Amino acid sequence: MSDERRDPKDRAPRVRNRAPAPVQITSEQLLREAQERQEPAIKPPKQRVQDLEELREFQGRKRTEFEGRIRYSRDSIRAWIKYAQFEASHNEFDRARSVYERALDVDPRSVEVWLKYTDMELKARNINHARNLFDRAIILLPRVDQLWYKYVYLEELLLNIAGARQIFERWMQWEPNDNAWKSYIKLEERYNELDRASSIYERWIGVRPIPKNWVTWAKFEEDRTRADKAREVFQTALEFFGDEEEQVEKAQAVFGAFARMETRLKEFDRARVIYKFALARLPRSKSASLYAQYTKFEKQHGDRSGVELTVLGKRRIQYEEELAYDGTNYDAWFSLARLEEDAYRADKEDGEDIEPTRVREVYERAVANIPPATEKRYWRRYIYLWLQYAAFEEIDTKDYDRARDVYKAAIRIVPHKEFTFAKLWLAFAHFEVRRVDINAARKVLGAGVGMCPKPKLFSGYIELEMRLREFDRVRTLYERFLTYDPSLSSAWIQWTQVESALEDFERVRAIFELAVQQPLDMPEVVWKAFIDFESGEGERERARNLYERLLERTSHVKVWISFALMEISTLGGGEDEDGNEIEGEAGVPALAREVFERGYKSLRARGEKEDRALLLEAWKNFEDSHGSDADQQHVQDMMPATRKRWRKAEDGSGSLEEYWDLAFPDDEKDANPTTFKFFQAAQQWAAQKGAGAGVGGLSYDMPDDSDDEDEEEEGGAGSDVEMSGEE
Repeated sequence: MSDERRDPKDRAPRVRNRAPAPVQITSEQLLREAQERQEPAIKPPKQRVQDLEELREFQGRKRTEFEGRIRYSRDSIRAWIKYAQFEASHNEFDRARSVYERALDVDPRSVEVWLKYTDMELKARNINHARNLFDRAIILLPRVDQLWYKYVYLEELLLNIAGARQIFERWMQWEPNDNAWKSYIKLEERYNELDRASSIYERWIGVRPIPKNWVTWAKFEEDRTRADKAREVFQTALEFFGDEEEQVEKAQAVFGAFARMETRLKEFDRARVIYKFALARLPRSKSASLYAQYTKFEKQHGDRSGVELTVLGKRRIQYEEELAYDGTNYDAWFSLARLEEDAYRADKEDGEDIEPTRVREVYERAVANIPPATEKRYWRRYIYLWLQYAAFEEIDTKDYDRARDVYKAAIRIVPHKEFTFAKLWLAFAHFEVRRVDINAARKVLGAGVGMCPKPKLFSGYIELEMRLREFDRVRTLYERFLTYDPSLSSAWIQWTQVESALEDFERVRAIFELAVQQPLDMPEVVWKAFIDFESGEGERERARNLYERLLERTSHVKVWISFALMEISTLGGGEDEDGNEIEGEAGVPALAREVFERGYKSLRARGEKEDRALLLEAWKNFEDSHGSDADQQHVQDMMPATRKRWRKAEDGSGSLEEYWDLAFPDDEKDANPTTFKFFQAAQQWAAQKGAGAGVGGLSYDMPDDSDDEDEEEEGGAGSDVEMSGEE
């Protein structure tokens, strides 16, 4: 950058007034003015022919000009046509015909030349010349439909219907498109020659046997009130297309039109048979439109069962489309299977003796779509397909052997080395129990436990044996269960509950003693269950020993509180065999208070402020119920106070942050004895003053030390009064 300053003259002019001009000019105005200011184009002068000699001269000049053009560009059809039109405009038809013939010599397949040539003859009312030209044109260009249409229109315009029919017959020999056949048929319809029109339809179908043409012919016969002939047309069409799947698919339009015709004729049973015939031979994925028509028909003219059947078919198509896109969409398989099951049950309720072939087919197709990955989350929905399949065979079809085969196939297909499903093994075992084959159920669960042990599988097996009251087997299963995984606290507790129900208390204690020696996942639950058991049996000393053993492992505040509450609670009691009430052993508050003191000291030594506060709250509640005033005051003096403190922030910024801390009196006393005594005296003084003040405000009265001071105070007060009086 240069430090030189720019010359003020080089600056762009500054616009000082930015307001709009009083007169605005639009783009439309600019264009209009530009158009108006253009100079007029030079036009050639108009020539007027005054006599025949000038006309001959003008014609000769134009002919020379046209001849020069076609000599220069012989293939330009537009030049030939303009030349001929010029001659025709001067009524020189012989010359015009000569020009057209010369043009046809150049390009005999020019449709434009033929059309202009015939138009000239028709305008000059030379009908025979035009007919000759059309004959020549259609012979030379038989595939140009426009020439045929014009020729037919000419003959019909002249009321030469026989000639028009003859031209159509010549045209039909070339097998033109459908519009030509329709034009021929409309000609016969205009003159009420319906039998001829029907025969033309038949010839048309022979040339173009597509469904649309069949439907058009049948509709024509129906409109002329010949229903039998229309049915014959449709039946011929169906015989022509055949009964194969691909052929029926092509003829869907014919089936639909046939059924609609029968519906219009009030032949509802015929229409229903036609729909069912077509739908039975078409795959569900290719007959959506036909199903929609059938559904509409049943809703209008069918009964309840027919409507339900139609809706069933429509939903089948919907599910099949979803499954064609993704075969592992198990939700769609569930919906389709449930749909087929409901249809099967509805038919059974109606008294029909049908086989569940369609339901089984759906289930077999569904279970054939094995999940692509060996991860359990992909198999969860898949296994429910097998379970639902087996339940259907057991409940609906009562085919127990087939249900057993379904369970076995499901167990074989699951990769048990990777994962397993306890619900599958248990469902199979419960099925065998329902078949009153206990040994088979035990074999199934034993195979499951041996092949792929799992807590849920053990629990189900134990529950089965408990229902059968096979307690020795239950003990054996618990031993195997805890050998498999000794860290399961819930299993240990369940075993003790079983033994407690059997009133084998020594075995219960032995199991608990074995459990607390294991590396448990939730040891606190086992210890609590052990202590609750001893407390429930009224064994206070055993419970106290358990608490002591537990406190050797942990000093949690909840343990101390529970220990203290145990000492104050009443253990034992209940009713004897005769129904007499037995009083339990009452607790000792002194022992509970001792436990609270031990717990407080332990938590204080560990520096657990929050736990100490919780313990003091429980202790305070205990003293409120069982302690004297001195004991309550003692605990109240130990209650902490909440104080606001400051500390450095943890983010490393060096700033201070505010927090609330618990301040215990005994901690303050040990840390600052002198300050604590002063602070305690101040608190007592503030409490006394607050209790002794009858009226709000502060008191400045000092204690009486001597009589002189009293006299001085009285004199001072009197002087104050006097001064106020003088004022």
